[in-house]
Amino acid sequence: MSVNESTQFDLTTLAFVADYFKVFSESSRLHIVHCLQSGPMNVMELTAATGLGQANLSKHLKVLTHAGILSRQTKGTSAYYEIIDPSVFDFCELACHRIGDRLQQQAESFRNLRTAELNPTLKKE
Repeated sequence: MSVNESTQFDLTTLAFVADYFKVFSESSRLHIVHCLQSGPMNVMELTAATGLGQANLSKHLKVLTHAGILSRQTKGTSAYYEIIDPSVFDFCELACHRIGDRLQQQAESFRNLRTAELNPTLKKE
């Protein structure tokens, strides 16, 4: 059954969904997910790719791992992280497209407003 089929969720389920979305509420975590789209990376590689300090990066990796977004594998002295569920990329792409659409709509509204301010004789259709 899809979510569109008037599924009713209890408050516990909705709390889990809210917690999942909170994981993506931090731009640094989105950056980490984006970096891992090309495949597993170790902490040093992620530090270089994201520009985050190692302590800050570790904090975000822990959150992403705890949420079940990433897996952690130790190889020698390095810890490698990778995306467990590639559907997170679909989720992020959907959000980016939606935000892009909204920004285009806002830009069009501002252009229309500016045109109306510059030429007050134009009538609205």
